[in-house]
Amino acid sequence: MIQDKLTSLKKIFQEMGQALVAYSGGIDSTLVAKIAYDCLGDRTLAITAVSPSLLPEELDEAQQQAEFMGINHELIETEEMNNPNYTSNPVNRCYFCKSELHDKLKQIAQERGYPYIIDGVNADDLQDYRPGIQAAKERGVRSPLAEVGITKMEVREISKQLGLPWWEKPSQPCLSSRFPYGEEITYEKLHRVGRAEIYLRKLGYSNLRVRSDGNTARIELLPEQISHFVVNVNIPDLVKDFQNLGFTYVTLDLEGYRSGKLNQILGVQGSELK
Repeated sequence: MIQDKLTSLKKIFQEMGQALVAYSGGIDSTLVAKIAYDCLGDRTLAITAVSPSLLPEELDEAQQQAEFMGINHELIETEEMNNPNYTSNPVNRCYFCKSELHDKLKQIAQERGYPYIIDGVNADDLQDYRPGIQAAKERGVRSPLAEVGITKMEVREISKQLGLPWWEKPSQPCLSSRFPYGEEITYEKLHRVGRAEIYLRKLGYSNLRVRSDGNTARIELLPEQISHFVVNVNIPDLVKDFQNLGFTYVTLDLEGYRSGKLNQILGVQGSELK
């Protein structure tokens, strides 16, 4: 089954002839970039958007992964932070971010003769509330993983089969996803959330979130790691360091990390919001 999907995926790229990949460095877009490059070689270009919502460490990883694959890779700067429709953080914030990204990618594709722009949206993403998907569709972006029904788990399985060292890499959506809808997003807030998450990564916790609610940092860890954290981490030092970053209060979410947790306040399923 999974091999049939992989064959179908390769066929899509072969039929494209040339493709520009919206490449974030996450496991989904990296797999797309890898297979596109395997099928098309130098007729593939991966472009990463650089903005305050992307951790510098994530950008470094994206560049290292691109070098490992051998794909042509370029960086562009996006300016969603200049758009109040984005910084005011409405429930469709991602729509404005992806609109900014894909408007720029579309211009590059037209100037350089790339007939297709592709992204890393997978089949599971279609079941969640992802307003950015609509922005991409409106601009003619294709999502090959979703087209052939490849799920997140299958992305990891295929990545492992292809020998990609980062096949277990945790999902890392943009830092703006750490704020409850309606809370203004600023450069300073993005910076402190990003530094707080790197702080925890250095303590050995990789799959996590630091949610920002006003001046409160809410740490989300995998449920099975919570007791280890409480027993082994120097809590007073951590609180002091987080306060030095600009937080007033530091809390631990006892439910633990769950992807898309902030969407629960919407009170409806993603399919109803699209």
